[in-house]
Order: sequence, then structure tokens, then C-alpha cells
Amino acid sequence: MDVITEKTIDIEKVLRNKMGKKARWVPGFAVNWLKRIAHEDQCNEFLWNARDLKGTPWLEACLEFLNTKVEVEGLENLPAKDDGRLYTFVSNHPMGGIDGVALGAVIGKQYDDHFRYLVNDLLMNLPGLAPLCIPINKTGKQSRNFPAMVESGFKSDYHMLMFPAGLCSRRRNGVIRDLPWKKTFIVKSVETQRDVVPIHFGGCNSKFFYRLSNISDRCVKKVNIAMLFLVDEMFKNTGNTFPVKIGKPIPWQTFTDKGKTSAEWAQYVQDIVYDL
Repeated sequence: MDVITEKTIDIEKVLRNKMGKKARWVPGFAVNWLKRIAHEDQCNEFLWNARDLKGTPWLEACLEFLNTKVEVEGLENLPAKDDGRLYTFVSNHPMGGIDGVALGAVIGKQYDDHFRYLVNDLLMNLPGLAPLCIPINKTGKQSRNFPAMVESGFKSDYHMLMFPAGLCSRRRNGVIRDLPWKKTFIVKSVETQRDVVPIHFGGCNSKFFYRLSNISDRCVKKVNIAMLFLVDEMFKNTGNTFPVKIGKPIPWQTFTDKGKTSAEWAQYVQDIVYDL
């Protein structure tokens, strides 16, 4: 292993940037706990060793680092990469980490990196991932630019890979399922005449994570505390194999039927994903 000379993830630096001089009052044990939850050392080890990789090779290296595999069913449903058309790939988001990496690797390999994610802008700090991303931060300074960013993504000549729930799945009444999907992918797919390809990712986080996310949703709301644990959840799933099912493309013209609203069409596609 090379000697790490640069830290991409630096919890102490993040605290200083967010809290200024107040950061010095954060107890050492709390800082160490945050470093442990974020797996700072392990992540920096990977990021340093993969520093020369970009796009799909970086995603595949990440899966290899985590000893994670996917078993894909329905690859024949992926449109040919040379058919001259653009598509919107949509999936459930049960884990908030590995699922995004794994599906990006599958789509990226099929289309030679010719796709883009709509992601939280924090992920732009990962150099190997950034080239595949259109950054979205709906709660920060970029919130006013959100529609413009979505517009630029769909009007580009890239396929779009989206998790329309916006957040990872929640566990409600014992069932792990996405929150209702946002209608954006329907509206923009119709506008740009992109067929929609439904994908189901089979996997889950720990019971602790889903309990915490429900508490956060009910009691905190403005801050998604559960997000702090997404990296830890990713490492908990090290060594696992996850099933991925790809459905047949849904023609964009389907969603022009006025018998359903865009939100109802989004629910329609979400139901198809969970039926895969």
C-alpha cells in the first residue's frame, strides 16, 4: 500500500469549516467517534490508492475494495448503447451508498461512462466520482439552482441515473420501501423524450439505521441525522452480493396519458420497480 500523503476525508477540517472557532470545544471523544463512524482511515486509504481512477473504473474499484458483488438479471433489457437515444434509469434506494455505486458500475460499463447521477453535492468531494455527477443540494445555497441543474442534466447528451425518492428507503410497519417518488423524472423524461428503464436493487441497511432514520424524520426533520451513518452501513455490508433486476424500458409516450398526473405516473413506475 502506498503511503497516504493527502486526506480527502478530514473530519477535523470539516468541523472547523462548519463551526469555526467553536470546533475546539467539541470533545475529543466526539471527534474520534465521528472519525470511526465515517471510517475516515479506511476511506482515505481507498481514495488514495484509487486516486488515478475516474468514473466507472473508480466505481468498480470501490466495489472491489468492499468485496461487494452484484448479480444482475435482465441485462438484455438495457437498450443498446449505439441506438442513438437517451434514457432515464430509475431505481429504488434501499441503502444510500452501495446501491448507488453498484448501479453506476453496471450502467457505466454498459454505456462507457456515458451517464450522469443527480447527487448530493457532498459527493463532489470524491474526485473519482465527481466526473459522473450533477451536484444537487436542495437544502443549501444551491437550492435556488436545483431546477436549472436538473434541466441541464436532462438536456445533456448523457443518460440519467436517478433515485427518485431523494432519500434512501425507510422501514415502515416492518416493510423497507422508498418514500413516494418525486415526479421530476417523469416530467423531464417526457420533455426530453427519454424512455424510462426501471431497476430494482435488493438489499437493506441495519435495523439500527432504519430506526434512527424514522426517529430523525419524526423529531428532527431539518437535519437527516441518519446520513451520518451511511458510510458505516456501507462497511457493514462488506462481502455481500446483491441482486439487481432490470425491467423493460417504458416508452416516454406512456406518461403523456392525461388519465394520471405526473405524480401518479411516478407512483406507477415505483410500483413496477417493486414488482420486479
